[in-house]
Amino acid sequence: MIADELQMLAVCVLGYLFGSVPFGLLLTKVAGLGDIRGIGSGNIGATNVLRTGRKGLAAATLLLDGLKGAAAVLVAQALVGDDIALLAGLAAVLGHLFPVWLGFKGGKGVATGLGVLIAAAWPVGLVACVVWLVVAAASRRSSLAALASFASAPIVALILEDFSVVKLAFTIAVLVFVRHQANIRRLIAGTEPRIGQGNTERA
Repeated sequence: MIADELQMLAVCVLGYLFGSVPFGLLLTKVAGLGDIRGIGSGNIGATNVLRTGRKGLAAATLLLDGLKGAAAVLVAQALVGDDIALLAGLAAVLGHLFPVWLGFKGGKGVATGLGVLIAAAWPVGLVACVVWLVVAAASRRSSLAALASFASAPIVALILEDFSVVKLAFTIAVLVFVRHQANIRRLIAGTEPRIGQGNTERA
């Protein structure tokens, strides 16, 4: 029993450390753009990196944030098996949201959450990505696309996967919605900026 608990703790720590790497911040600093937290919304994710005008950096941030979530799941699967690996995925999302290196003030979990879902249950992750792309193309609002994507994930998981994946998808969705509270208020008010537009509000 103690060994199992230690194993779960180790996997969660590993997942958290994977997720806590702030690629958006690191890439923009290396590119000479300064601290991304002083630009636009102040967020470290790909959408805010795009506000620098560097599409390549935004794409790299999106890819790397997704990969770190997927890596947390895949490494844990190789070490301990599928069920506990889901905990590593959740821990990776928490690491992105609350990285210890940045005073627990991180991103909103979209790319990392999608990476976790793709690695944990690729049909669910694939549908969530397609929903994101369709809503983003139609609305030109990244936050709306993210909310629609993660709202769909638990429903798809309920149809296609076992309940452990449903719980993972639902928990990630709750975290994403909580982190998008300010965006939800702006969407309701009609003031949410479109993809690529500036945003001076720190949310």
